[in-house]
Amino acid sequence: MLKITFLGTVSGIPTKDRNHSAIIFEYFSDIKSTLLFDCGEGTQKQLMMSGISFMDVDNIFISHWHADHFAGLIPLIQTMNMEKRKKELTIYGPEAERFVADIIDLGYFGLRFPINAVNVPFEGDEITKIMDSEEFEVLSIPTLHTVPSVAYCFKEKDRWGIDLDKMKDLGLKRGSWLEKLKKQGEAEYRGKKIKLSDIANRKDGLKVVYTGDTKPCETVVKISKDSDMLIHDGTFLELDESQGKYHADVAEAAKIAKKADVKELILTHLSRRYNRDDVKEMEERAKKVFPNTKIAHDFMKVELKK
Repeated sequence: MLKITFLGTVSGIPTKDRNHSAIIFEYFSDIKSTLLFDCGEGTQKQLMMSGISFMDVDNIFISHWHADHFAGLIPLIQTMNMEKRKKELTIYGPEAERFVADIIDLGYFGLRFPINAVNVPFEGDEITKIMDSEEFEVLSIPTLHTVPSVAYCFKEKDRWGIDLDKMKDLGLKRGSWLEKLKKQGEAEYRGKKIKLSDIANRKDGLKVVYTGDTKPCETVVKISKDSDMLIHDGTFLELDESQGKYHADVAEAAKIAKKADVKELILTHLSRRYNRDDVKEMEERAKKVFPNTKIAHDFMKVELKK
């Protein structure tokens, strides 16, 4: 199961109701994994209010280095340090080594734990695998913003379920060879080579994409194809060219969701100019293009299962 908590959903300047960008992914399997996507100002306090321990966060993914997406790293790292954290923290992002080094050098404090910075490619249109665990992987792709920026994709690994009827039809019996089959994709049974697909059914894993800040672009369509959920920049109700901002309005984001054939669209990173009535209009406008759309709010939780 994947539980997503929106800790911050505003763009640029925070409001009384909306904090700067930050989203927590909690993946529950044999071992719980807690991933943080962006870390705007006030993220550690939002984590406390949500009931999620910031000490559980081992991987942070920064979409780009604008302050409303990373400024929360400074106090978060220092609090982890004061709480005597020992385990490694890994921070991913475009030019991560450069910016993480600058953050660590700020102020007079010595780290008790290691921080690993991983540079994420921000040019071109290729999908890159940047993290790989036993249960899931995280992918990235460059996006279109005023500074180097990327979108991230959380992809649960596909699972295979053994079909006992298929085994029976092929005259196969259970045994230790099945473990090798599951791990390697093929194994020998009494001198005969058996492929996993011969006796198992594949169950697709969950797929969720978070864009960070971006104008609508084909790279987002590419990485979002057939996703269970797309979390997209929906900064404006309607984008005026005179604003000159590399963001998306809600209808544009909805078109991306439709083109990528995703199951659900959640819009976040809303401009502070919009009140509650405006937000309702934003959702209605997006739904005209892509019906299964929601507007995120702080502390909104979504659970996904397969």
